[in-house]
Amino acid sequence: MSTAVPSPLNVILIGFMGCGKTTVGNLLARQLGFQFIDTDQLIVKKANRPIPLIFEQEGEAGFRALESAVLEDLAGTDRAVIATGGGIITVPDNIPRLRDLGLVIWLNPPEEILFQRIMRNHDRPLVRTGNPRQTVHDLLTLRRPLYTSAAHLDVDVSDVTPDEAAYGLAESVRVHFAQPLA
Repeated sequence: MSTAVPSPLNVILIGFMGCGKTTVGNLLARQLGFQFIDTDQLIVKKANRPIPLIFEQEGEAGFRALESAVLEDLAGTDRAVIATGGGIITVPDNIPRLRDLGLVIWLNPPEEILFQRIMRNHDRPLVRTGNPRQTVHDLLTLRRPLYTSAAHLDVDVSDVTPDEAAYGLAESVRVHFAQPLA
């Protein structure tokens, strides 16, 4: 008889900034009857400051340390859709943590769509550069192999509405866990 420990019933959304993790994640959580958790919100709460201020005061390394601590804190979570920060996969130890937490889905729209979405939001510390388009391209080039290694499933949801994306993902999640979810 096998004594394998079942994977927690969690869905972890990874992907570049602007890919829709928070928007689709909220909708997906409702579809599944799960709680929604946003790691960026947990970081803000833990640090008691907004993310741009964390980057300003502690740099990216300080932010990534907080992000990893928040991810560790999520061990033992069950029945949640967890939206992560776009760079969570840049810390090597985070990849097995993500995979141990549940089903990891990479929301992977084309670069041009990501760039358009990112430029609508002025609170993105990593693209406050002289050439944001090049920064997005360079970061995506570095991160793609990391997203690939972390994800159980890679999905481009750019050609559907967030509601349609959540519906399709909910069906994939149900099939993955092979049991009906509320």
